[in-house]
Amino acid sequence: MFKSGVFNYADVLNKAADASWLRQSAIANNIANIDTPGYKRKDVDFESVLERELRHFQYEPLDVKVKNVRLNRLDVPTYTDAENYSYRLDKNNVDVDQENAILAKNQVTYQGLTEAMSGEFTRTSTVIK
Repeated sequence: MFKSGVFNYADVLNKAADASWLRQSAIANNIANIDTPGYKRKDVDFESVLERELRHFQYEPLDVKVKNVRLNRLDVPTYTDAENYSYRLDKNNVDVDQENAILAKNQVTYQGLTEAMSGEFTRTSTVIK
C-alpha cells in the first residue's frame, strides 16, 4: 500500500484535539463535583504521551518524527490526579481556581489545534488544486 504521509501532521493534531476535548470534559466534571465529599479530580495528560512517542526518534527531524508516530499509542485515558491528596476536610481535592485556570488554558490549546488542522487542510487543498 502506498503511504504518502500527507496527513501525518493532521492525524497527530487530530489526536491532540481529541485529548484536549477529553480534558475539557474531565475539567467540567471536576467543577461539577466541587462539593462532592471524597471526589478526586480527573485529568488527561496528552503532552507527556506525545513527548514519550517522539523521544523514540530523538535525533530525527520533526517531519520524520511525526511520520513515524504510532497513532494508536496517542490514545490517552483520563486519570485520577493525586488520589490520596486533599487539603480539604471532606477529602475532595478539587480547587475551583486551579480548575478554571486549567480550563482557560485548555480552551486556548483546543482553539489553536483546530486552527492548525484547518491550516493543514487548506495547504493540502491548495496543493491538490
